[in-house]
Amino acid sequence: MKIAIISLSDAGARIAARLATSPTFTACEIFLHADVTELPAARRFQRIVDLTGEIFAQFQGLVYIAPVGLVVRAIAPRLQHKTTDPGVVVVDVGARWAISLLGGHEGGANDLAVAVANVLGAEPIVTTSTEAAKDLIVGVGCRRGASAEAIVAAVRSALQTAGCQLAQVRLLASADLKADETGLFHAAETLGIPLRLIASDEIVATIQVFQHSAFVQDKVNLPAVAEPAALLAGRRTRLILPKMIANGVTVAIARENCMPSA
Repeated sequence: MKIAIISLSDAGARIAARLATSPTFTACEIFLHADVTELPAARRFQRIVDLTGEIFAQFQGLVYIAPVGLVVRAIAPRLQHKTTDPGVVVVDVGARWAISLLGGHEGGANDLAVAVANVLGAEPIVTTSTEAAKDLIVGVGCRRGASAEAIVAAVRSALQTAGCQLAQVRLLASADLKADETGLFHAAETLGIPLRLIASDEIVATIQVFQHSAFVQDKVNLPAVAEPAALLAGRRTRLILPKMIANGVTVAIARENCMPSA
């Protein structure tokens, strides 16, 4: 996926640099406002509306590190159709949120928002109705080098045990230390579910209740992976399937309460 990263500020330029140094975004191109002093090698622009008009059809994904309102005004004149427009993601300059703004499914913005969030430790914001209605998160922990086939089999087995369907799953989740586990990413692709990576610091600091594992603590210096990842990847979560282990793969399932109480 050919990605452009656009920002107006020095803070945004630093976020862009973090994205560009990630293996996920090695093919990206960075565009910075002429007043930005960071990243002197990046391409420069004067007006974000003009830049958007120039590059809108040249990239499959656009990541703006800028206010949402400004991005809406920049892309509005360029919109054609959901099957041809690029996916657009907006990140705030605090790197707190990665918002899928345009082309959630067809343009790949939903997956792009999760990928950006994984690198930055941000929260991916996806409002597509078919995704927002899903309420299950499957946490996965695995031994180094676990195959995609083993992970897929463990996930399917856990869902069957819980009496749940794959179509109910919004995210797979694991710890950020699994960012280089190709089997985990391939399993997510096979299942057709985005993989969310939770920062290790969040797992260590959370007050969520889950089973601690001396084995995991010894191996990766975390109290657990599957259960806390499932709980932390969503909102108002509770475990409906505690961790189960099959062939070196640990799986736990959490359900979100998507309707806040009155």
